[in-house]
Amino acid sequence: MSLKNPYESLLQISEEINTVHETDALLERIMDLLLETLEAERGFILLQGDRDRSGFELVTARNISRKTIASIRELSTSVVNRVLESSQAVLSLDAQTDRRFAGAESIVVQQIKSVMCTPIKLNNHLLGAIYVDSRVASHQFDEDSLTFLKAFAGQAAIAIHNARLMATLQSENKLLKRQMNAGQLFPEIIGKSEPMVQIFELIRDVADSTASVLITGESGTGKELVARALHVHSSRRTQPFIPVFCGSLAENLLESELFGHKKGAFTGATENKAGLFEEAHKGTVFLDEIADIRMNVQTKLLRVLQEGEVKRVGENQTRKVNVRILSATNKDLWEEVQKGTFREDLFFRLNVIEIKMPPLRERREDIPLLCTHFLNIYAQKNKRNIKRISPEAIRDLQNYHWPGNVRELENAVERAVILTRGSVIGAEHFNMRKNEAGMPIGKTLKEINKYALLKTLEMVNGNNTKAAEILGVSRRWLQYQLKEWGMVRGN
Repeated sequence: MSLKNPYESLLQISEEINTVHETDALLERIMDLLLETLEAERGFILLQGDRDRSGFELVTARNISRKTIASIRELSTSVVNRVLESSQAVLSLDAQTDRRFAGAESIVVQQIKSVMCTPIKLNNHLLGAIYVDSRVASHQFDEDSLTFLKAFAGQAAIAIHNARLMATLQSENKLLKRQMNAGQLFPEIIGKSEPMVQIFELIRDVADSTASVLITGESGTGKELVARALHVHSSRRTQPFIPVFCGSLAENLLESELFGHKKGAFTGATENKAGLFEEAHKGTVFLDEIADIRMNVQTKLLRVLQEGEVKRVGENQTRKVNVRILSATNKDLWEEVQKGTFREDLFFRLNVIEIKMPPLRERREDIPLLCTHFLNIYAQKNKRNIKRISPEAIRDLQNYHWPGNVRELENAVERAVILTRGSVIGAEHFNMRKNEAGMPIGKTLKEINKYALLKTLEMVNGNNTKAAEILGVSRRWLQYQLKEWGMVRGN
């Protein structure tokens, strides 16, 4: 069959397909225009897969089923396989008698009269193939048809490449916008990695709800920063935000702190005192290390969540409070429920929404950003003219496993700022590998625990609270160990 004005047709088609920038819509339009111009009966397009670069996937078809396409492709002698293997176009004026396809059952069964297939190539790189056929004798293809198909495939290759490039750019642009929006919305939390972008989006979604939020994750991952962000971006932002570290207080003191007490309720209760829930009325209470609270306090906390009521120690009177409770733990709280140390009903009340903070080793790409942030803070605080951290040092920091997470990184940068005398912090000012190599091997667990505790205290300049948070233990346990070793510390 001869085409009228093939060049004019090709120009019109080229102009049309290059106005379509969405890949799937483009492929559909290519197929429609091709069948219309060639008066072909059926056709399909195969393209190299995005993931499997060695395979070719069906992306669009007209008037032909997937089963039929599979039968056309199944034999090594098939039209399509010849084209994909040789990267050369194939034309058969009469496929039924063409010796090249002798034994190709699909040609006979499908009663294909005329067939064409051409590779889709861009800069000699094979992208896929276009196949068309006709079972009507009056619509046989000829050399002009093949010339047109090959030129058309060249135009299609450019359009497909551009559409895919556009899709990639749009995806990257969308990710950058997500990262920028997150950074602008939560400047107090440093990070642009995908795990952190997901955290930012979750904070945005739940910040202004009334739901209780349980923030989980290892010590030092920034759980309190998330809690503060939830408060700041809620309608309660102008009301109090009160953090309580539950692991540092004895049961009776924690109960008194949270719920208040009546004068004379216990030794030292010299006056009536409102608890933190009353002080936080219309605001937010953040209960850090919630897993450490005892059953008696858990029961009273459940009443706050269910009824919005508190009862001071030594009183029978209940008082109404309107507070949002955020909590955090570095333990598996459901495991604590299974062990019987944490109430199941309280667990479900606290865990309406869970935000799981990723450890620093799972977002290593944030380490340079965090280092710059901490460098600016501690260089200014210590009046040091330090400009940057060397690439070698950053590489070492990214290779380190950071058991203490962001808090440990902050301490490491602060120490490096103090030790550095020049304008650049080098790898020698961190020396993370040396710290790891010093871990005692072949010692008892008691000796290893003591080593880890003392090294952590050394790292945080003897601060018991920081050391307990990094180690994932309560401050009481840490102090007990030090007392047992005759090394009681006062802070």
